Amino acid sequence: MTEIIDPTLPVGSVETARGSAPVLEVTNLSVDFGVDKEWVPAAINLTYDVKAGEVLAIVGESGSGKSASSMALLGLLPSNSRATGSVKLNGREILGLSSSRLRQVRGNDVAVIFQEPMTAMNPVYTIGFQIVETLRLHNAISPEEAKQRALRMLELVELPDPEKAFRSYPHQLSGGQRQRAMIAQSLSCDPKLLIADEPTTALDVTVQAEILDLMRNLRNKLDSAIVLITHDMGVVADLADKIAVMRRGRIVETGTAVEIFNNPQHEYTQSLLAAVPHLGGGSVDDAEVDITAALAAATGASLSINETELQRRERENAEALAQSRHEVARGEAVLELSNVAIEYPKQGRVPAFRAVEGANLSIYPGQVVGLVGESGSGKTTIGRAAVGLLPVAEGSLRVVGQEIAGARPKQLHALRRQVGMVFQDPSSSLNPRLPIGESIGEPMYLAGVAKGAALQRRIEALLDQVELPRAYRNRYPHELSGGQKQRVGIARALSLEPKLMVADEPTSALDVSVQATVLELFQNLQQELGFACLFVTHDLAVIDVLADRICVMRHGRIVEQGTRDEILRNPQELYTQRLLAAVPLPDPEKQRERRELRALLLAAGD
Repeated sequence: MTEIIDPTLPVGSVETARGSAPVLEVTNLSVDFGVDKEWVPAAINLTYDVKAGEVLAIVGESGSGKSASSMALLGLLPSNSRATGSVKLNGREILGLSSSRLRQVRGNDVAVIFQEPMTAMNPVYTIGFQIVETLRLHNAISPEEAKQRALRMLELVELPDPEKAFRSYPHQLSGGQRQRAMIAQSLSCDPKLLIADEPTTALDVTVQAEILDLMRNLRNKLDSAIVLITHDMGVVADLADKIAVMRRGRIVETGTAVEIFNNPQHEYTQSLLAAVPHLGGGSVDDAEVDITAALAAATGASLSINETELQRRERENAEALAQSRHEVARGEAVLELSNVAIEYPKQGRVPAFRAVEGANLSIYPGQVVGLVGESGSGKTTIGRAAVGLLPVAEGSLRVVGQEIAGARPKQLHALRRQVGMVFQDPSSSLNPRLPIGESIGEPMYLAGVAKGAALQRRIEALLDQVELPRAYRNRYPHELSGGQKQRVGIARALSLEPKLMVADEPTSALDVSVQATVLELFQNLQQELGFACLFVTHDLAVIDVLADRICVMRHGRIVEQGTRDEILRNPQELYTQRLLAAVPLPDPEKQRERRELRALLLAAGD
């Protein structure tokens, strides 16, 4: 496509009337990739617009064309791609600009917030250097002036110590702080359009809530147009004004957030919303009554919920709690922690770090215990210690009746045959050189459980259990989707028929519809096989679907534990209440009320 812009004028130099002309106009945008000498469509005839101060959310499953179409706006697609149609920024065509002209647009007029700041930022330069570099690339200012502006941006994104963050390298900041720093860099040149590509997917619910509050405040301050790309419908309900639903490269439905959530027209939109797990109950309304009522009681806030309905739900919850307290776990505990402390050993000059202190926890046969909390709270540390990957510094940790504190490697090797583990990212936990049939059969072959024809039959039975076609046994991991790879990971973990399953964030990287399918499969397998499960996650809505009991961790300690109903409907600790209040509700009106309750809780804590 040829340039149709006057080269003497900078892109976006002509101001548009506020509220009349859109900042971004996309018309019949199509994106194709060249594969085996054929053009394969990734996005087909997309048409939408975004005005100043407006948030458009583009939602859909992986592979629907969300990111590909958005990266095409800035010419960030690989060389085997082509983009056709029209993309106008403040009334001027930018699709098909030369590389030099696009470099003027990127960062200055359009900025991108990527999903993972650790890979998007340069690890060998400080945060301050990278923001100053961006500022001086697009503005004729001195290094000192750029530094002062960078510090103002770090202060604007509410980093607790802007001077320290300016001097820090990306790895020295937490996930939420890195995301704030990336937002500061993206906004440093006051862009007219901000593209946020899954900006909160890798964050905990509390950090996610802070980033969403930040983006909402910045939108009001800077009046930028925002394109939000995500599959998290709770985030969409919290932030979006308009929604475009994509499926297989096409926009199947558009509308305001209220219209899409309350009255979806397309069957795909309806199925997408139905697949979203709701914290606190089977329906959004039940979840709203249960959770919001508990949080409101903690803050003394008034509610827009029918009082009769509230009283009925409270009575049912009280009866459920009374019944749960009389339930007695049967048999010997499969996993039992008594006053356990876990340390990461000393490495060189780095002293030993105590990640968990005074942990008490029991899991019985057939029981699922959810371990929740923010990053760094010690959840994964307990999971790793349960399979013998970390030493126990103090206390007693028993797995299937055997003490593993101080156990020898040979004892741990035998014990691990009774413990299965499902990892967060199946792409990195499966051997890319092995067909999935061999990956599933490898543990059984190495343990001497089966070989030859018996091993092949066992592999086929496991594929049947995780609902994958037997023909997939000869496929390699890269030939499977994310959900299919996670099924392979579950089959591999089940291959030795473990008594304890440790699942570490097994669904956090999946789309909502795929996540719903994997959770249903996991639930069915757990009921069928009866293994005990330690389910580590920061997604409270997921744990509400699966768990019998919930343990809440903070700063290496278990601050609260009880049945699912006790924790979700009657949280006692302020930290647990904050966690619940931070979970975005997939309903714009109810999410606004949840946000107000969270603000009250934070004020009460302060």
